[in-house]
Amino acid sequence: MKTYTAHLRPRAAPVLVKDGFSWGALLFGCLWLFAWRAWIPAILALAAGVLIGALTSDGARVALEFALAVLLGLVGRDLVGWSLARRGYTLAHVVAARDGDAALARLLAARPDLAAGFLPPGTAR
Repeated sequence: MKTYTAHLRPRAAPVLVKDGFSWGALLFGCLWLFAWRAWIPAILALAAGVLIGALTSDGARVALEFALAVLLGLVGRDLVGWSLARRGYTLAHVVAARDGDAALARLLAARPDLAAGFLPPGTAR
């Protein structure tokens, strides 16, 4: 089972962020952060990549870019959570499930009041 953190904000759909290593952040770096709307970490990662490219020699550049990619893979999801907190979301629940859909179903089973905020009328129980 995977664990997901549920971030909530009034009158908004809950955002589920999977815990653990992120292959997307490792492979795509700041583009992955931009896709998650983690603007500040994405800009800082982009700036770090540009500085590594501009200020280091070839051998060190490869090692530092690899280290930056691994670091983003390790902490990418935490940076997304931090960015959500800056946008007014609060970490409200930790949900264990096999995938994101099952995690959302478990969250809504535990907190049926959340369903009324983003599901069409008549679909929430």
